[in-house]
Amino acid sequence: MTAMEPDLRSRWRGQPGRLEVWYTTLTDPVTGTGVWIHHELVAPSDGGDPWGHGWVAVFEPGAPPVLERFGPEPWSAPDAGFTCGAVRYDGALVGRGGAVSWELDSGGPDRTLHTFPRWAWRRELLPAAQVVPRPAARYSGVVRVGDRELVLRDAPGADARIYGHGNAQRWGWLHADLGDGEVCEVVAAVSMRPGLNRLPPLPLVRFRLGGGGTGTRDWPVDPLLAAVGLRARLRPDGFEVRGRVGRRRVAITVDLPADETVEVDYRDPDGARLLCRNSERATARIELLRGSAVERSWCLGGVAHAEVGGFR
Repeated sequence: MTAMEPDLRSRWRGQPGRLEVWYTTLTDPVTGTGVWIHHELVAPSDGGDPWGHGWVAVFEPGAPPVLERFGPEPWSAPDAGFTCGAVRYDGALVGRGGAVSWELDSGGPDRTLHTFPRWAWRRELLPAAQVVPRPAARYSGVVRVGDRELVLRDAPGADARIYGHGNAQRWGWLHADLGDGEVCEVVAAVSMRPGLNRLPPLPLVRFRLGGGGTGTRDWPVDPLLAAVGLRARLRPDGFEVRGRVGRRRVAITVDLPADETVEVDYRDPDGARLLCRNSERATARIELLRGSAVERSWCLGGVAHAEVGGFR
């Protein structure tokens, strides 16, 4: 890891009641196989010893997804990233969980995409925040599932981060690689905080448009302000976001296929039990409209990365 990528470094400084996450999702362009590697640092709310743990899931087309866990292990406070036994993330990804092992590299640094406003991540003023330090990463290396080997070359995906007091009460998430360096990131969530947990989901939507060159721009400029004009509907197998941002209308529909989705149960720092449903072979339909005219549209069939949580 280089000094150019501070958003990949651990933010935890010993406080109780904190959750820190590093997660990577990718799609093999040759086979369509999706991979999800999720690393967590949990600092219990009661002041107990922190631990690291996580899981890896492989979504091979035509086969049931494979989900394996690693940890828990005592936290060894690596400032540069995440370590849990044989699992390491410090810009490269190395590890083993059950029958799955991986050795991956995502190449050089990228420019962070702030799904939440930049100040929310840096000043830690919200219950939690998410950023994407490598929104258009390309992964090379190998993932092994038992005696099967998946060799990856320039597989599109992303490295993302979460830091805060714990998970939301309910949430939906999407990472969509739109091609040519363009991406769409969505986090729509209902807070656990009393009072806030009675509000509808707050949809934060961020596009990186322009193909990664000098004309690249992140839109909306302020995702929190833009959320006022958007509405989200969460469901156990996906979600929708609709609304207006300035002169544009946004329409996003995400569907998780039942036979290509994993369920993961785990605990927050306060011990509360959680359940999420994740698919790295989801379908996403995304439209940007001006008036009745479609300005840009994308349909990602089986290559969108998505999750919903809080449903049982």
